[in-house]
Amino acid sequence: MNRSARPVVLALSGHDPSGAAGAQADIETLANADCHCVSVLTCLTTQNTARFESLEAPSPARFKERLTLLTEDIPINACKIGLLGSPALVDVITDYLESVTLPVVLDPILRAGVGGNIAQPGLPQALTEKLFPQAAIVTPNRAEALALTGLADAAATPQALLDFGCEAALVTGADETGTEVINAYRDRAGAVAEYRWEKLPGQFHGSGCTLSACIAGRLAQGDSLKTAVETAQSYTWQTLKRAQRLGRAQSHPGRFFNGAQVRQ
Repeated sequence: MNRSARPVVLALSGHDPSGAAGAQADIETLANADCHCVSVLTCLTTQNTARFESLEAPSPARFKERLTLLTEDIPINACKIGLLGSPALVDVITDYLESVTLPVVLDPILRAGVGGNIAQPGLPQALTEKLFPQAAIVTPNRAEALALTGLADAAATPQALLDFGCEAALVTGADETGTEVINAYRDRAGAVAEYRWEKLPGQFHGSGCTLSACIAGRLAQGDSLKTAVETAQSYTWQTLKRAQRLGRAQSHPGRFFNGAQVRQ
C-alpha cells in the first residue's frame, strides 16, 4: 500500500560534488516543496565553489536504461531538466516526454555557475528544436537567453524563446550587475510580467537549479504556472538570504526552512 501522498518529480540533472547545484539542489528544493524527487543523472561534473573543470556524460543507452527502469515503476507528476552532458541525451528525453503527459520545467544550462561555457557542441540547437516544444516553461538566465536566441536585445528574448515552442519563459537577471534582480516572464496566453528582487550581496551557486526545481514542485502540487513561478522566485530569494559560504567562493543556498515563509 502506498502511504505517501507526496507528488513525485523527476529530476534530469547533473551531479555537483559541492552539493550547491544539480541533482542535490533539486532534491533539497523538492523536499521543501513536500515532493519526492527521483533522479537520473545527466552528467558527472568536476567542480567546486570556485571553478568548473570538466563533465562526463553517460552513454545514451545507459541513460535510457536508467530512465526507463525508473519511470516504468514510479508514476511521475512533473519533470525538471537541468544541465545535460551531451546532446545525444536529448533524443532519449524527448522520446520519454512524448510518451507521457506532465508539466516539464527546462533550465537550459549553457554556462557553469562559476563562469565558462559548458554546453557541448550541438546542445543549444537540440534543446530549442526538441525539448523546448515539450516544456511548460523554460528558465534561462539573460546570457543563456541571448545565446539560445541569437539576439542582442535581452528584452526581446522571452518572446523569441516562446517561438521555439515552449508554453512560457522566465528570463532571469541574477547574472546581471546592479542593485536589483529583474526577471522577465511571458507566456502563450499573453501574460507578461516583470519581477524585481533586491540583489543580495555575495555570489551564489545553484540559484537557477533552486528556482526551476521549485517551479516543478509547485506544478506537481497543482499550482497554476503563474503561481508556481511567483512562489518559486520568493522561495529562491529566501534561500539566498539564508545562504552559507562553505567553500572559498560562491555560497550554498539555504534551502531548508519553514515552507510557510515562501509566500511572505
